[in-house]
Amino acid sequence: MTAGPTPSSAAVDRQPPAAERARTVAVRSSAALHVAGTGSCAVLAATTTADGDVLLVVPTDGGVVAALRSSPLGDVPARLTVADRAPFPLRHPARGLVQLGGWLAPVQERDVPRLVLDFAGSSPADVLFEVGLGASLVRLDLAEVELEESGTRADVDPDDFRAARPDPVSGAESELVARHRAPLGRLRGRVQRWAGRHDDVRLLGLDRFGVRFRVQGRSGCYDLRVPFAEALDDVDGFAAAVDHLLTCGPA
Repeated sequence: MTAGPTPSSAAVDRQPPAAERARTVAVRSSAALHVAGTGSCAVLAATTTADGDVLLVVPTDGGVVAALRSSPLGDVPARLTVADRAPFPLRHPARGLVQLGGWLAPVQERDVPRLVLDFAGSSPADVLFEVGLGASLVRLDLAEVELEESGTRADVDPDDFRAARPDPVSGAESELVARHRAPLGRLRGRVQRWAGRHDDVRLLGLDRFGVRFRVQGRSGCYDLRVPFAEALDDVDGFAAAVDHLLTCGPA
C-alpha cells in the first residue's frame, strides 16, 4: 500500500507521474481565476485540451475581457486554480489542487471554432454555445504549474504538463465505482482491517495505478493507494486488476 504523505522510492514508481496527475486535475470543472491588477474574475468553464492548450470561457462583459482590452501588450498575468474533489461522501472531499500561472490572451477569431471543438472534446459544457454571444474564449499561455495533493507540493514543467495525458481510469471513476461497487467494497474492508477499527476508511478515487483510500484517524487523516500489479492503459483491465488485489494475499 502506498501512503500519500511519505511515499518510499519504490512507492513513487507505483503512482502516476506528477505531470499526469496535474493534467488529470486540470480537466475538472471547479476552477477559479485571479488576474493581476483586477483580482478574482468569473470563469464560466475551463479545461486543458488534448493538445495541451489551457482554455477558458469567460463573460464578454466581465473583468477578463476588460483587462485584455486595456492591456498595452494584449495579455495579462493570471493564475487559474483548479480543484479536484472526490465524487464520494467524504468529510473532506478535496483530493488535489493545480495552480496554472501564465498570461491570458484573447483567442484569434479564426481559431475560435477549432478551439471550441477542442474544448468540447476535453470538457463538454453547455456554455460553449454562448461563445461569440455573451461569452468569450481566452487562452492561458503557461509559465508555471504547481500540483498540491496529500499534503505535498510539486512543481511541474509546463512542457511536461502539455505533453502528459489525463488518467483514463480517473476520468471514468464514477462509472467504474457504480459498476464494480461490490469488489471495491470488499477491498475497502481489507484496508479497514489493515488500518484498525479506530480509523475510518473511505474510497477516495481511482487511477490507472490503483485504488485510493482516505484513512481518517483520531489524530488526522492520510491518503493511501493500493497499487495494481501493473499500471493500466485504459479502463478495460480495471475489473481484473481489482480482482487480483482481492486474491493476491493479505492487505
